[in-house]
Amino acid sequence: MTYEQLLQQATQKVVSYDKEESAAVLLLESVADLKANELYLKAKEKVKKEIVKEFNALLDRYLKQNEPVQYLIGKSCFYGYDFIVNPAVLIPRFETEELVENVLYRYDRHFKGQELDVLDLATGSGCIGITLALEEKNLHVTATDLSEEALEVARTNNKRLQAGVTFLQGDMLEPLKGKKFDIVVSNPPYIPLNEEVMPLVKDNEPHLALFGGEDGMKFYRIILSGIAPYLKEKAMICLEHGYDKKEEMIRLAKTYFPSAKVEVLKDLEKKDRMTFIYVGDFKWEN
Repeated sequence: MTYEQLLQQATQKVVSYDKEESAAVLLLESVADLKANELYLKAKEKVKKEIVKEFNALLDRYLKQNEPVQYLIGKSCFYGYDFIVNPAVLIPRFETEELVENVLYRYDRHFKGQELDVLDLATGSGCIGITLALEEKNLHVTATDLSEEALEVARTNNKRLQAGVTFLQGDMLEPLKGKKFDIVVSNPPYIPLNEEVMPLVKDNEPHLALFGGEDGMKFYRIILSGIAPYLKEKAMICLEHGYDKKEEMIRLAKTYFPSAKVEVLKDLEKKDRMTFIYVGDFKWEN
């Protein structure tokens, strides 16, 4: 059997289960230790029996046991970097790449060339903080998480990618005593407890990283009510949130930072996904 035939066979299976066709490609690339272009070049070559066996076993786990492909291959691509992931951390989402992109754009606009202290709250796999540190060498990132298991994953990613992020274990703002930051960024748990969640997500990913209280706003209240002592005179707070929380986020931001400028940004699907709060002396073009 060739790689092409094996992939065609697997794709038919995946379609019959109404799942993502790309999963079969990702699994085969991982098992065969091939990059996408290498898999294409080897399409007509025969596959070793041990690769076929391992690939089919993982494919069955994806299809029949509903395990996420990222956990099966042990990694997820985020902003062009491969991050190790396992059931201790949330699988990075495309929307969060947009959060990172917007933070970098606004750093260039408001702080360009300055060395800044950045806080990544509830870091999980470390994808936000590590990516910011890799993309902009002037950002000195501290990342926190309640879960020691998650921090173990984040530290491993930090070491592999040589990002230089500092990690602190603790509940939200608790480990930050004595520290101040120019930028605070967070993608905290924001799914309401009573909201229906896909089984693939609910049955596999850590609930600690998914659910944000009865209304999904629990952690935003914790962050915005308590973050002021940890901000420098001029600071930017950057938060990802549920697409239907725009008005609630604006009200919350204005409650605790009444003189700040509040900007709600849409994701590529035109959904209100990010709120940026500008505290202090920011210059704005007319």
